[in-house]
Amino acid sequence: MTPSATILVADDDRSIRTVVSQALTRAGYDVLATGTASGLWHWIENGQGDAVVTDVVLPDADGLDLLPKIHKIRPDLPVIVMSAQNTLETAVKAAERGAYEYLPKPFDIDELTETVGKALTRRQTMGEADTAAALRQKALLVGSSPAMQQVYKVMARVMATDLTVLIQGESGTGKELVARALHDMGPRREAPFVAVNMAAIPRELIESELFGHEKGAFTGAAERTPGRFAQAHKGTLFLDEIGDMPLEAQTRLLRVLQEGEYRAVGGRSPVSVDIRIVAASNRKLKALVRSGAFREDLFYRLNVVPLTLPPLRERSSDIDDLTVRFLADAEADGLPSKQLDEGALEVLRAHSWPGNVRELENLIRRLCALHAEDLITARVVAEALKEDEAEDEGGEGVGGGGLADAAHAHLARYFAAHAGGPPPTGLYGRVLREVETPLIELTLAATKGNQVKAAAILGLNRNTLRKKIKELGITI
Repeated sequence: MTPSATILVADDDRSIRTVVSQALTRAGYDVLATGTASGLWHWIENGQGDAVVTDVVLPDADGLDLLPKIHKIRPDLPVIVMSAQNTLETAVKAAERGAYEYLPKPFDIDELTETVGKALTRRQTMGEADTAAALRQKALLVGSSPAMQQVYKVMARVMATDLTVLIQGESGTGKELVARALHDMGPRREAPFVAVNMAAIPRELIESELFGHEKGAFTGAAERTPGRFAQAHKGTLFLDEIGDMPLEAQTRLLRVLQEGEYRAVGGRSPVSVDIRIVAASNRKLKALVRSGAFREDLFYRLNVVPLTLPPLRERSSDIDDLTVRFLADAEADGLPSKQLDEGALEVLRAHSWPGNVRELENLIRRLCALHAEDLITARVVAEALKEDEAEDEGGEGVGGGGLADAAHAHLARYFAAHAGGPPPTGLYGRVLREVETPLIELTLAATKGNQVKAAAILGLNRNTLRKKIKELGITI
């Protein structure tokens, strides 16, 4: 409980208002209670209150309509909505408009008191600066299309929970960005967010990477090394490309999810772990289950909250807003300021975007880095897209989806043509590591160490390039 916290209560039913006020007072809070929306708004506007408990139906306003107004002037103020209108529509509206929690009437008064305590603890943990940072992170999820509104709706419902989320969607749709937003806006935000790409880890090293190993556990294990589960303790573990995890590692992961503990490779004692799991895949996991490549019981453990990200071709109305964001990001990263004319935007809207949002971002960055004029025209965009298509068909470039996506696509095409099927699980990651280091080194040498230009040429985000330079031990 937060000492001396003031709770604002609004309900036009005097008996409910009295019961709620008395319960919160017994819990040690100061309470201001009113039967109208205008009374509640007066307190909020004057900066009073640390949390709000409000009914939906008030005599002078709809409580749900107040939520956007409250968040505009007091974004850190948690609002708990209660209602006798126990419909899915009411619950969805409450989540969409940013309610901390929705309690259908009749509710348990102890549950209400506990919810208020959690809301205050979360507010205290975030603080004003963290709130602003979290809102900026959420703002990175650009788009107002119906498809993205559905994504926001699901995220809003599970943001404050520890439910396991399975994000599925094509490469480049922003799965890691959604996972980070779930972490940064959730109750574990102060703990680590640890991301691991299953496709980039050799099969024989996956268990050591995830669970760590003891000294002498295998040849080359010179010291005890913690795994990603240990690093993510109390926080969020993002398992990207979970469909590439081999079956034996799937079995161990399932056991951890069931029991909440694991053993390091070579370890004797179990280690308890407290983490939230967010998994992602650009492959359809149900199809992998049917083919026997993915455990059905693990699928259902991960698929507690399914979240599907739409490809960019299904949300073309968001392209203008995404382009504005990427132009601003490029300028903030030190690239020249550019603008696109209407013709250029029309070309972007008409493109099929096989590399999705990532392809669009990479194209904008490359144009900002390499195009001499301040205004980018339709002809310039069309030529850049043709170059990408030619490189992809010829197998020479990194493509619009970035180095990783291009390598994966080329490898898949090779095996389809010469072996009649997909490449073995994990092979793509091993091949990529063999070519990635020299390719990045050559690009950095050609740009004289300019990471912004190198990232644009490689089709990578600058932060991703920095991360790879550090991970691969590349000296600039």
